[in-house]
Amino acid sequence: MSVPPFNSTAHSTYTQSPNPLWAYGEKVNTTPAGKDWLAGESAGWKVYNTAELNKANMHKVLKWGVVPRPTALVSTISEEGIENLTPFSWFKIVTTYPPVISFGCNNNASGGLKDTAANLKKSQGFTVNMVSEAFIENVNASAIDAPADFAEWSISGLTKENSVQVKASRIKESAVSMECELYKCIDINHPVTGEHKNTLIIAHVKYVHVRKDMLTDRGIIDITKFKPIVPLGDVSYGHVGDALGMPAPKWAQDEVKIEDAFATLIAVK
Repeated sequence: MSVPPFNSTAHSTYTQSPNPLWAYGEKVNTTPAGKDWLAGESAGWKVYNTAELNKANMHKVLKWGVVPRPTALVSTISEEGIENLTPFSWFKIVTTYPPVISFGCNNNASGGLKDTAANLKKSQGFTVNMVSEAFIENVNASAIDAPADFAEWSISGLTKENSVQVKASRIKESAVSMECELYKCIDINHPVTGEHKNTLIIAHVKYVHVRKDMLTDRGIIDITKFKPIVPLGDVSYGHVGDALGMPAPKWAQDEVKIEDAFATLIAVK
């Protein structure tokens, strides 16, 4: 299959939400886009019983269905001093206070712990580095299924930068890097077979390094400059398009509007 080259001229902008005039209680089919979306329901649903799916198909359904996800490029050091570098897409913030993040690490093909999980269980810390468009190929190279005694840094083309507290290097090219200590490891065992297939890594963030040119006057990271890359499914990645401005509603401000919406709905019925 022939695919076009990457569009390096595309950029993110800040826009309104798709339906800025939406009101409480308003149905999805009140806009042309909403009607088009609901028209797809006519095809019905395919329902997957996870107990009947094999590993490959379960992996495919969840990886394509739960998107987008940020990429965590994790740097660890083994007891022998080998520096490991591996990307993970099952990554998220747990809480901002205390600052805690998590990522899932599948076992290797032979069923044992991958280097990252084995290293961080014994290490004095590790770094989690965010990924941007400019170096996604470098990051992808570090995903190679290399033997345990191979340092992925050597083929990644990425630059090591000393951390403040932890021994593991952070990535100089990353606009946002976090120095972490292990908070907790949870073995994820299959609820029926008892197989250990994955380790959930929960990390306490000790230091955060943010490139100054990424920050706005308000002190937040500008997504249009950050240009994060997000894994999708199969071998596909995505980049961030337009950012939709849509603040969360406040009951104190919108209580009257909500009451009016209920009154209108009752009157229509």
